[in-house]
Amino acid sequence: MNIAGKIALVTGASSGIGAATARKLAAEGMTVGLAARRHDRLNALVSEITKAGGRAIPLVTDVTDLVSCQEATKSLIAQFGRIDVLVNNAGLMPLSSVDSLKVDEWQQMVDVNISGVLNATAAVLPQMIAQHSGHIFNMSSIAGRKVFTGLAVYCATKAAVTAFSDGLRMEIGPKHNIRVTCIQPGAVKSELYDHITDADYRKQMDDLAASMTFLEGEDIADSILFALKSPARMDVAELFVLPTEQGW
Repeated sequence: MNIAGKIALVTGASSGIGAATARKLAAEGMTVGLAARRHDRLNALVSEITKAGGRAIPLVTDVTDLVSCQEATKSLIAQFGRIDVLVNNAGLMPLSSVDSLKVDEWQQMVDVNISGVLNATAAVLPQMIAQHSGHIFNMSSIAGRKVFTGLAVYCATKAAVTAFSDGLRMEIGPKHNIRVTCIQPGAVKSELYDHITDADYRKQMDDLAASMTFLEGEDIADSILFALKSPARMDVAELFVLPTEQGW
């Protein structure tokens, strides 16, 4: 499918997979709404994309707040008339053992990883339903398939994203002509690891990074592009993307 001229909203766009995806979509001729909290990062990315000949706008957004997601969506629709793609990418991964009782971190993961996906989806769905077209990408993880020590709550949030994605696809695909793809990466270089406050688990992740070549954000962006460009008759429901050296 030709995606040039289409309009996308990318959450968590200020770094990592989100920023890489925004660059790739803009390079393909899409207009990209960059949704994140850090306005300085967003402005810098808009400048970078514009200099490369693409088009993007900054949308300071807190995905944990439904109204904030709705305002970002309204702004994008007001300027460009539609939303063709949503990439639900915003996420947190502060590893810790459950018995450390870092309850605040648990709640942050639930708020961003689950509620953030629901809020952004709820914000764009009315427009996509009215258009009778659209494509929603939800960023899950290998952790949505397999549980790891130190990631019990994170795994629970990503399992929820995977389950929601499948149910969403079944409900809105045939009825509203909206495709849904759940992206499930393995180890990717990103700022996720900066959220780890437990020194032992941070060292564990540093050791893991030294033992294999992690994926780049661009690799996940390419996976999104593959599903996005697939024929209209084809819905790529899930993409499980791992580093070659990651055997688990």
